[in-house]
Amino acid sequence: MSSPHSSGPPRLTIDQLRADILAGDVDTVIVAFTDMQGRLQGKRLHGHFFLDHVLDHGTEGCNYLLAVDVDMNTVDGYRMSSWERGYGDMFFAMDLDTLRRTPGHPNSATIQSDLTWLDGTGEVAQSPRTILKQQIARAADAGYGAFAGTELEFILFEDSYDAAWDRRYHGLTGANRYNVDYSILGGSKVEPVLREIRNEMYRAGMTVESAKGECNFGQHEIGFLYDEVLRTCDNHTIYKTGAKEIAARHGQALTFMAKYDEREGNSCHIHLSLRGTDGDIVFADDDRDGGRSELFDSFLAGVLATMREFSYFYAPNINSYKRFAAGSFAPTAVAWGTDNRTCSLRVVGHGAGLRVENRVPGGDVNPYLAVAAMLAGGLHGIREGLALEPACVGNAYVGDYEHVPSTLAQARDLLAGSAIAREAFGDEVVDHYVNAADVELAAFNSAVTDWERVRGFERL
Repeated sequence: MSSPHSSGPPRLTIDQLRADILAGDVDTVIVAFTDMQGRLQGKRLHGHFFLDHVLDHGTEGCNYLLAVDVDMNTVDGYRMSSWERGYGDMFFAMDLDTLRRTPGHPNSATIQSDLTWLDGTGEVAQSPRTILKQQIARAADAGYGAFAGTELEFILFEDSYDAAWDRRYHGLTGANRYNVDYSILGGSKVEPVLREIRNEMYRAGMTVESAKGECNFGQHEIGFLYDEVLRTCDNHTIYKTGAKEIAARHGQALTFMAKYDEREGNSCHIHLSLRGTDGDIVFADDDRDGGRSELFDSFLAGVLATMREFSYFYAPNINSYKRFAAGSFAPTAVAWGTDNRTCSLRVVGHGAGLRVENRVPGGDVNPYLAVAAMLAGGLHGIREGLALEPACVGNAYVGDYEHVPSTLAQARDLLAGSAIAREAFGDEVVDHYVNAADVELAAFNSAVTDWERVRGFERL
């Protein structure tokens, strides 16, 4: 199997980074990891200090970074990090294969890290990247390698982030005034931002495919070539941070919220396939119905069977569930179909390109957790030899199917009670993310919203 980047973008090596630092072309090295919310967290290090003290010895960060809410508040309920445990450090185990130019920062480089315990007891199990690596290892043990691509949508606004914050995100102006789905003219209006994002991501080692308009006002999508699942998720995280920073330099803001307003939400469709560890095609079989192998059908059946129990990993926030609405191109039915966009799982491609597209995740998803969940579900289907139910033909929104959870509370309870999740990820991981859901639910349930004020201030 040929590599997806056999003629791809430039890659940065340690030797080149050292030369760039000594020449003064790079003065900053970011050492980062991805937290529970899918955000890059870490440190900016001076280039010479990195070479002299960090490259060979590493660096650390507090373990509360995997036990805080979105506002960085330390919260109760996490066994790995608490006042009782003293909030100690984790070690940033740099993965030098992730070294790249920092998009939007010409004098900076970025390295992504795994997290390990300082006492030498191994990786931090609750780290999203470690959770995915665990499922990659399980797939490899079964004889498979996994490949994925993420299609991530965002809404671009004319307002800056600071202006949006000061206005509490009300009354923002979309960078397009009308639906620009596939519109070349609509894309031209925002091309200065989109072009810089594309070029900076290429400079950072990503193979950019295209940019296209979407339906909401100012909504767009930039696509990248599929890759091995770990690298795809690494790229995804770098892209989200870089795109926001580039938009900000243009005096604008963009959001990956699953549902910003009453119009179309931001999706993050995830395309996933397996190949043999020697690169052979295992999902396709031209002698079977639809060209799908028996292995593919069992994999798909497993993802389908675990869809509801694993929904938290696909939709991790209160806002995620506002996106699921009939007739919205966001799925509600736990169903699969061939090239059918009304289903949660859409089978697309043929031969070497045959794959499953998961349409449940929104733009707010943590890619490591979502891909890990798809892999865990699919591997469960293969191990159990699950039979695939008939494909949905027609409109899944009106079919007689189970539905994806409609609230974070439902998804939380399904995850907490899932024996399959506990077998696949371990109790400490499941309990950690159940607590994350509890923290989010408690915060939301204690908040008074604008909706409540409008409805009740005068009229109730």
